[in-house]
Amino acid sequence: MTTPDPFVRRIRWVTIALVLLLVLWQFLPWIERALVRMDAEPRTVTARGDLSADEQATIEIFERASPSVVFITTRQRFINLLTRNITEQEGSGSGFFWDDLGHVVTNNHVIEGASRAIISLNDGRSYRASLVGRSPAHDLAVLRINVPFDRRPPVPIGTSADLKVGQKVFAIGNPFGLDYSLSSGVVSALDRAIADSEGRTIEHLIQTDAAINKGNSGGPLLDSAGRLIGINTAIVSPSGAFAGVGFAVPVDTVNRVVPQLIAEGRYLRPSLGISVDEDLNRALAARLDVRGVAVLGVEPGSGAAAAGLRPLRISPDDDIVPGDVILAVDGKTTASVEALLSLLDNYRVGDVVRLTVWRGGREEEIPVTLGGLGG
Repeated sequence: MTTPDPFVRRIRWVTIALVLLLVLWQFLPWIERALVRMDAEPRTVTARGDLSADEQATIEIFERASPSVVFITTRQRFINLLTRNITEQEGSGSGFFWDDLGHVVTNNHVIEGASRAIISLNDGRSYRASLVGRSPAHDLAVLRINVPFDRRPPVPIGTSADLKVGQKVFAIGNPFGLDYSLSSGVVSALDRAIADSEGRTIEHLIQTDAAINKGNSGGPLLDSAGRLIGINTAIVSPSGAFAGVGFAVPVDTVNRVVPQLIAEGRYLRPSLGISVDEDLNRALAARLDVRGVAVLGVEPGSGAAAAGLRPLRISPDDDIVPGDVILAVDGKTTASVEALLSLLDNYRVGDVVRLTVWRGGREEEIPVTLGGLGG
């Protein structure tokens, strides 16, 4: 019998060892899992330490404000005039308690056209709401429910006049029906204007990157002190989901409009008592080479009439004779009809404003007492 060459034997054993190692490597995970199953224990929890001051502040804001936020579900009834079939469409939104009397503030578009609105509290109680008043021009509405016991506190009121771009904000609402969600961000811009679905322009809005989605409408926008600084109202998004651009009605507007809605059921917009038209205004402004708002008509008995504002008139030769052109309100320029209406909305009925008007080739200062226009 021939003895194998020592070198060949060495190669053979090395080959066998490599094969065994490969087999062991292949089955190692199975072996590890088997060993783990034999001695599986919960992992030791790593100590976290205290929450940061910023986290604690955010938690406190949510815990303090969320009981005041409500979930609103609506039903809108549609009747097919041909078949007489009745169908109902459901909607949802958010709102918050304004006072201790059960008044709830939300967006007008949340309840517009609804035949019924149900308000749910964070403890599960639900109540059918009645409409107190609404202002489509500001996208605001007030509902009321009768809460017999354990009433929720109203949201503390802040101010929007001193907001700064970059300061923190927090939005609470019910996006996509997921109730009582919190999102945070910053004030992205101020004094924005957007058009609603009916073509109405809503002025002086706060822009924020705090996530606002369908169902957030009507919920509060809070500052870092937990005070109300706005009401979440709209987003700009091609897909319909939040894309980093949301808008809120500033609380200074809310605090001016809501008390009137509660007291009168409607909002009286401050008015000079004049007739204006944007298209005709542009033509007259170009003809006169002035930037302002031309007075086309003056309502009898209005503040404008009492102040002696002069409207446009037609001469015996059928020529247009320009009247007064409003250049500014209390020193703030009014280069368009929209700018004039926006400035007037910062005042209250009965306030006196000082108009700068162009009359007969020179400027004059005329004080006018504001009247009210339903809106």
